[in-house]
Amino acid sequence: MGKKRAYKSRKPGGGRKKLKPEYDAGKNLKEQMESVVALYDSEMSLQAIGDELGLNPIKVRKLLITADVYKSEVAEKVQDTFEEYRETQNYKEAILSTAATLELSKASITSYLPYRKGVYFPSTAEKEKISVGAERQRRHRAMKRWRADPTEENFWGVVLAYAGVKFKTYSGLPFSYEIKKGRNGEYTKELWIDRRENSKSLAWSSIVLALKNIKGEVVDRPKALGDIRGVTYIYGMFYRFGLIDVPDEVKEKMGRPKDRKK
Repeated sequence: MGKKRAYKSRKPGGGRKKLKPEYDAGKNLKEQMESVVALYDSEMSLQAIGDELGLNPIKVRKLLITADVYKSEVAEKVQDTFEEYRETQNYKEAILSTAATLELSKASITSYLPYRKGVYFPSTAEKEKISVGAERQRRHRAMKRWRADPTEENFWGVVLAYAGVKFKTYSGLPFSYEIKKGRNGEYTKELWIDRRENSKSLAWSSIVLALKNIKGEVVDRPKALGDIRGVTYIYGMFYRFGLIDVPDEVKEKMGRPKDRKK
């Protein structure tokens, strides 16, 4: 028998070298996802997006689901059922149970679930963690929900979705707002306007009051919404939301509807 070689401790991070050290699956998935979302925003079909990017339409759909911008009854049913089983089963078992319950194939179930590896953030994720396309879709869905069911709660969803977006006042001055969370982790019903060095607060009750004061499509000036503290900012928000129109001369300062980015 030959002599035993002295044991050599391995260096941290040692082992087989990657064949492609520059390859980053998570980064590639994120880039693919953002490309798919951008095309989906332009109202292209899944097939058309697949043709454009050289992807299978099923993969296109899965990428959109991962980005949280694709919704359908089947997708929601699969995801809800899967999450229920996932509470007590591992990933593979939950897929098999979901397939059996919904009488679908395992491949069909996985095609309606987000990618496990890569970037996936739910609809409640902070906007800094989602793509620009996903953020636009979030605003679009919030506005759609409110128009279908114009409750105060749904309008609050719209205001939340537009936090951080750029607006302009009646005189054309740019501003944005942020909404902070309290100690309990819930958003406070107060907007912080970022216009000057010292931010101003805008109460949610003022916004609700102005919303009830909208009379007619064209609103000539902010005060037409009422003698409300912060109405100058509310006027700019409502115009950006598409809730009011403004005189043509004001559009020159605030931006015309076709120039506004939703």
